[in-house]
Amino acid sequence: MKNYAKITPEGTKDLLFEECLASRTVSGMLGGVFSERGYHEVLTPGVEFYDLFSEDISGIPMENMFKMSDSKGRLMVMRPDSTLPIARMVSTRLQNVPKPLRLYYNQRIYRNNLGLTGRSNEVMEAGVELIGAKGKRADLEVITTAIDALSRCVPDFRIELGHAGFFRALASKLPVSAHRREKIRYYIESKNYSALNTTLDKLEQTPYVDIVRRLPGLFGGIEVLDEACRICDDCEALSTLDYVREIYDSLSKYGLGDRLIIDLGLVQRNDYYSSIVFSGYVMGSGEPVLIGGRYDNLLDSFEAPAPAIGFGINVDALARVMMSRGSIPQLQPMAVLVHSEPGYEIDAVRYLQTLLQANIAAENSIFETEQEAAEYAKSKGIKRLTVVGQEIKTVNTEA
Repeated sequence: MKNYAKITPEGTKDLLFEECLASRTVSGMLGGVFSERGYHEVLTPGVEFYDLFSEDISGIPMENMFKMSDSKGRLMVMRPDSTLPIARMVSTRLQNVPKPLRLYYNQRIYRNNLGLTGRSNEVMEAGVELIGAKGKRADLEVITTAIDALSRCVPDFRIELGHAGFFRALASKLPVSAHRREKIRYYIESKNYSALNTTLDKLEQTPYVDIVRRLPGLFGGIEVLDEACRICDDCEALSTLDYVREIYDSLSKYGLGDRLIIDLGLVQRNDYYSSIVFSGYVMGSGEPVLIGGRYDNLLDSFEAPAPAIGFGINVDALARVMMSRGSIPQLQPMAVLVHSEPGYEIDAVRYLQTLLQANIAAENSIFETEQEAAEYAKSKGIKRLTVVGQEIKTVNTEA
C-alpha cells in the first residue's frame, strides 16, 4: 500500500456523522438568512485560472494557493477566495442584469496556510456580495445582514469595525517598498507587536510611524476614534475615521450594546478592500468567523466597474463552536428496523415506504436472519424490529 493512502493531506480532515450534520445545519441557517434578505445563491468552479487570483489583484501570495495545470499546460488554482470568482461572473454572465445584484454562496475555498497554526487548508465558506450599490445604506444593509446571520447561529458574537483607507493613508507616508508595506500590514493584522516594532524601528521616527506602531492597540469603543483623531492630522486618514464614526453610530441603534467594537488595526490582508471593513468573532473560536468589507475598485480589473461590498463566514469554525455548546440537533436513531423473511424482501421495502410516508424514521434490514437483525437494532438503539412475512410482526428490541 502507498505511504499516503490512509491519511488525509495536511490541513484537511474527514467529516463524520455529527460534523456533517453541524456543517449542513449551519449552512442551512445562514442560507435561510441570506434568502430572507433577498440574496440569490450562486456557485463558482472549484478550479479557476491562476490569472484570476494573481497577487496584484487578490493580495493572496502565490505560495498560499494550490496550483496545477490543465491539459493545455495553463496554470490553474483551486479556488482560494469566493469574491473574485463572483466578480468574474458578474462581469461576464451577469453583465447585462440590472444592478444592484444580491448574491450569496456556500462553497469550499482552499488556501495553503504555511505552518497551518491550527488553521485548515480547506474551509466551507458562506457569504454575500452586494454589487452595484454604494453609500451608507448599502454598507448598513450588508453589515446588518452579517449581524442577522451570526445572530441566527450564536448569541455571543462581537462585530469589529475598521477602515481599509485609514491604514492605506498612513502607510503611504512611510518610506518603505510595497513588499515591506505588506509585511507591516500582516504584523498589524496578526497583532505581532514584536515584529512590527522591529520593522518600524528601522525607519525615521515620524508621527506617521508612531501612529502605525499604535494601530494594533487602537481597539475599543468610540473613544478609539477620539484618540486616533487626536494623534493624526492627515486629512485623508481623518475622513475615513469620520465615516467609521457614522457607521458605528448607526449600528449602535441595532441593539448590539458592547458587542460592537472599533478596531483600527483591522487591516484585512485581501488588498482589494477600499473602505469600511468588519470582522465577526465568537467565543470559543481563536480566529474570526466572519470577514468582510467594501471593495469598490475590484471590478475595474474585469473592465466592469461597479461598487461592491460583501462578507464571508467560516462555516466550519461556526459549526465547531455550536457543536461544543450542544447547539446542533443530535443524530437520532431510527425508530423501526424492517426485516423480511425469505421471499418477502420487496414486501418489506413496500412496508418501509409506508412508514417513511407517515414520517416514521425507518431502515431496511439487510441481514439474513431475524436474530442478526435484532442484534443490530439493539446495538444501534433502534427500539422496534418489524418482521415482514406471511404476517407482519413487531418485536421490542429493548426487552
